[in-house]
Amino acid sequence: MFNINYSQVNWTVAIPALGLSVGPLFWSSLSDIYGRRVVFILGTTISLVATVGAAVANTYGGYMTARFFQGFGVGPGSTVGMAVVNDLFYDYERGQKLGLWVLAIDSGLLLGPTFGGFLDLVSAAWINWFNAILFAVLLLLELFCMPETLYPRTRMLQHMPKDPSPWSTDIEQTPEKCESPSKAALQDPETDAIPRTKALKFFNLRPIPGLRHPTPWDATVRFFLTFQFPAVVFAVLGYSFLWYWWVLSVITMVPAAYATYSPLIQGLLFLGLFIGALVSEVCCSGRLSDYIIKRLARKNEGVRVPEMRLWLAYPAILITAVGLVVWSVSIDKNYHWMVGQVAFFLFSAGIQIGNTVTSSYIIDSYPLQSTSVVIFYAVFLNLSAFINPFFIASWQAASGWTWTFTTQALIVLVAGTGLFAGLQRYGASLRSKAPVPGWVNPEFDS
Repeated sequence: MFNINYSQVNWTVAIPALGLSVGPLFWSSLSDIYGRRVVFILGTTISLVATVGAAVANTYGGYMTARFFQGFGVGPGSTVGMAVVNDLFYDYERGQKLGLWVLAIDSGLLLGPTFGGFLDLVSAAWINWFNAILFAVLLLLELFCMPETLYPRTRMLQHMPKDPSPWSTDIEQTPEKCESPSKAALQDPETDAIPRTKALKFFNLRPIPGLRHPTPWDATVRFFLTFQFPAVVFAVLGYSFLWYWWVLSVITMVPAAYATYSPLIQGLLFLGLFIGALVSEVCCSGRLSDYIIKRLARKNEGVRVPEMRLWLAYPAILITAVGLVVWSVSIDKNYHWMVGQVAFFLFSAGIQIGNTVTSSYIIDSYPLQSTSVVIFYAVFLNLSAFINPFFIASWQAASGWTWTFTTQALIVLVAGTGLFAGLQRYGASLRSKAPVPGWVNPEFDS
């Protein structure tokens, strides 16, 4: 359509990832001031307009601009979405819920090409028109079905019964431990003066009451301050640049690997990746992570430590590496396409588990600063996705399928295992030596 080469086609995948890297630094502070709902509505509106722009673009530059703002507009999904999970669920539930959140994000990346293959039968522009329809439906759902979840948690907890357990370090009460609030607490004039989130205006443009609000640039400042916390830095940079970004290697090279297949068939081949992510999340990932933590905590006198989350990383690393090797060999040897689907299943399952493990680990490490560590995570995760498409095509052309992807598998297997083993051994020590953060999430800062 634009008379571009294969590398330039890959750049159209990279540019939205750049928007997703920049977006969290802009949206996150606004969500901590004005609430989650209004930020989702504004972001979806920008993505809707940008998608229409991509559909009608008649130049490569215009199309790439629209693609950037698509990524920028959906930015709230990568950080504010996790903040919503943090707003709604207790810490012992978050492994599963964060896994579902990660699955939702990954599903869009993996199912998009499948729908694109069918829509290409109509026209290339209809891929964007279909996305515009989805954004319009999403906008209506956010307007009429999405409640505000940000509230002054600490202020409310101050008027609730405390957990009597002498060893508990939970900052929140679990349902089993909480007693019914007293009549005096329910009638407390200080809390009654704060309107409930459901009582806010339909389109709220005022700061959420009862909170100490950050400045609009605090998200960016705290992003750089997060470099003080080596446990988060090693986990995020290690996962992003040793493990996760190879998913873009696979996704961007599928059309070249199956060049004799039609776009419709190429799109259907992405189903192996989606099924791998889905099965791994339903059968293990977050739910299994929560179970492992519960069992290990019982053996540790009821004390949970973030490093308990990391045990699932090792099998995930192994199946990711196996998937990469099997897929590359299947392309070089011209094996049946089903071999590639099995490889995709293994590869995607490993990536999904690793994503859930990493995000849960950094939040468990700094629960009171979960928003900041999630921003740090989202920026580098999407930055890795932005960088990868710029070199993968030339790397494959120079080294061939087997050596290119086997090298990636070895990086995941050797460096990834070393990284997570190091975190498991020294993570607690790294946190103890790091400075105490000078801020907390706004819901804890009343």
